[in-house]
Amino acid sequence: MVTPTTPGVRDSTGAAVVAPSAPKPPSVHVRAVITWLAIFPLVAIGMLAMGPISVDWHPVARAFVLTLIVVPLAVYLVVPQLMRAYGAIRARKRR
Repeated sequence: MVTPTTPGVRDSTGAAVVAPSAPKPPSVHVRAVITWLAIFPLVAIGMLAMGPISVDWHPVARAFVLTLIVVPLAVYLVVPQLMRAYGAIRARKRR
C-alpha cells in the first residue's frame, strides 16, 4: 500500500513526511439516523412550546415558524454535536 506524503514537506532527516489519513465519513444511513435524532426532539419540543400561542394559526404558518426555528438549531448546533459524539464513539471502538 502506498502512503500519501505531504508534497515538499520533509522532517529533520530529510525523509518525506507522511500525511495523516482523514477519517472516513459516516454512511448515509448513519447520517440519516443522526439527523432524525436531532430533528425529532426539536420538533416535539417546538410543537409543545408553540401549541398555546399558535392554536388559531393556519397549519402552514405553524410549520413555517417551527421549521424557521428547528432547522438552524439542528444544522448549526445539534447535528454537529451528535456527529462529534458519533466520531468519538467510533474512534474509541477502533482502539
